Amino acid sequence: MRNFLDKATAVGAMALISVMGAIAQPAWPDRAIKVIVPYTPGGGTDTVTRHLIDKVTMETKWTLIVDNKPGGGGNVGLDMVAKSKPDGYTLGMGQTANLAINPALMPKMPFDPAKDLIPVALVAELPTLLVVRQDSPFKNLADVVKAAKAKPGGLRQALAGSGTVGHLAGEMLAVKAGFTVLNVPYKGAAPAVTDLLGGQTDYMFATPQAVLGMIKGGKMRALAVTSTRRLSVLPDVPSVSESGYKGFEAVDWKMLVAPAGTPATVIRQINAALEKALANPVFQTQLHAEGSSALGGSAQKAADYLRSEQAEWSALIRTANIKLD
Repeated sequence: MRNFLDKATAVGAMALISVMGAIAQPAWPDRAIKVIVPYTPGGGTDTVTRHLIDKVTMETKWTLIVDNKPGGGGNVGLDMVAKSKPDGYTLGMGQTANLAINPALMPKMPFDPAKDLIPVALVAELPTLLVVRQDSPFKNLADVVKAAKAKPGGLRQALAGSGTVGHLAGEMLAVKAGFTVLNVPYKGAAPAVTDLLGGQTDYMFATPQAVLGMIKGGKMRALAVTSTRRLSVLPDVPSVSESGYKGFEAVDWKMLVAPAGTPATVIRQINAALEKALANPVFQTQLHAEGSSALGGSAQKAADYLRSEQAEWSALIRTANIKLD
């Protein structure tokens, strides 16, 4: 009987300690959550992130703070996320370039997206637009391909930067259509657009934010969009897929990530909060106005999508023998 009582007392004491530990453990989150944006303030990623955390704050009353850490094609900021304490208080807004393209394109990465980061949720996707100046002889995608094949390496494609989704979209088209093109890289979309308008280059794949104003103002013409669906803001512009290259897709997606080792319970909490924010009609309107679409889904869906994108972009970079200029 004594042994039984001693065991019962020990079990009771352990249960009490467990309960007291649970009570003492603060609820997550109990302080501000930092969201690192690996680009400058005011850019597309920064704007989407700020709209998103506004909606998350409305839904959860959490405190979220945007911290811009640009540099290295988005690698500097995400490296900071990868090396942060995995407690859910430091997150990062990754993109196609720094999560899927850079690892295959850059000879050395400061972090390994596949090992050092955990996908939390897909946020949004943004296609690029194949654009020419208004007085260009090219009226559709077929015209561009025909001219490029007739004069190998003769057409000049403006790039907002080497390794961008626009750059890779152009390379993907060249591979699928079977032509070569001369790439002309710039340090940003603004100078690339300026030279395209001035006739120094022939076409470019640009984000809607960079060229929508000029398209609507009659200075540029959009020939195709690189998503599989047409854009609601440009419903008359066909997709590359429906213009003869079925299945063609090149989009700049955004994905919230956390340091590897972040507790699964925390990942699920953040994912659930994002799902509600992504369904917010105001947020969706904000995205559609710039040509983006909300994504969402589980953390597992995001992880599967990331692996697929890493494999596809890596294969294209090898096939086209793409190098950084």
